[in-house]
Amino acid sequence: MTNQPLPEPFLTLHTAFVLVTAVLIGCAVGVLTHLGGAHPALSVLAGLTAGGGAVPVLRGLIR
Repeated sequence: MTNQPLPEPFLTLHTAFVLVTAVLIGCAVGVLTHLGGAHPALSVLAGLTAGGGAVPVLRGLIR
């Protein structure tokens, strides 16, 4: 048995946490927008915008 180093992970823990949190924020905003009476397409756009906007903020906050 040889002692080979383990391969690097595909995503770091930091990146995975930021992306999962951004997805959860986007889903929450989309659901709340839909429950507020907006058209479903606008709810999806609001969720995508919130999730995309959350990534750089979360990246800066979680260090």
